[in-house]
Amino acid sequence: MLHALGDPTRRAMVERLSHGPMSVSKLAEPLPITLTAVGQHLKVLKRGGLVKTQKSGRVRSCSLNPAGFSLLQLWIAEQSSVLEKKLDRLGEVLEEEDDPA
Repeated sequence: MLHALGDPTRRAMVERLSHGPMSVSKLAEPLPITLTAVGQHLKVLKRGGLVKTQKSGRVRSCSLNPAGFSLLQLWIAEQSSVLEKKLDRLGEVLEEEDDPA
């Protein structure tokens, strides 16, 4: 997921899709890359679980996958908890050093 969001073009695509589903060609319109490159970026986003696509006739539509973002949010919360515990422990150590015993 983080690799998928590490690229500015993919982040721009996610931002556009946050406004709602759209066809791949519509998604590609403002991007200064080929339609083939858009497809490659979509593959990375799909592998990361952040985007899903659906084909209806000749049109491929894509949308955000909320489940993928839920996993990312959970991971961030877990990492934040670990970091908070480390910072709390650091605070305790610093208080012990400041406390003249």
